[in-house]
Amino acid sequence: MVVPAVCGGTHMTKTVILGVIGSDAHVVGITILEQALEAAGFDVVNLGVQTSQEDFVEAASANDAEAVLVSSLYGHAKQDCEGFHQRIADADLDVTTYIGGNLAVGQDDFEETRKFFRELGFDRVFNSETDPEDAIEALRADLDMRSSESEQESQTVSA
Repeated sequence: MVVPAVCGGTHMTKTVILGVIGSDAHVVGITILEQALEAAGFDVVNLGVQTSQEDFVEAASANDAEAVLVSSLYGHAKQDCEGFHQRIADADLDVTTYIGGNLAVGQDDFEETRKFFRELGFDRVFNSETDPEDAIEALRADLDMRSSESEQESQTVSA
């Protein structure tokens, strides 16, 4: 069940694009994340596995998405994501971008990995142990999905 966010008396659902980038064929993580995001009220477009950068950008544009969530588990995300944010900029998209999973082969120090992907342009970087609820909480904050006081007042029904 999708529970839309309420904005100024109109219902607006935040759309997120989700997929596994590059040649990675790991599907379990995005399936779990898709279900958790939908249960949290997001409209999810799941691109599946082995998704190209172009497919992410095209889907974000076609669906007027607010966020793009990239997953990678096979450890080659550094190569798969080179130039990704330039493609987003070239498409004139204003989207929040997340990446998560096992992002580097032999990943020893996740803080170094996080720094690398932040420098590539990702707004948030998660390791493979991240609970979906943590990512959802961050996404809500980043997309500012909390109702303002005036919006809450407009929802009040007088009896």
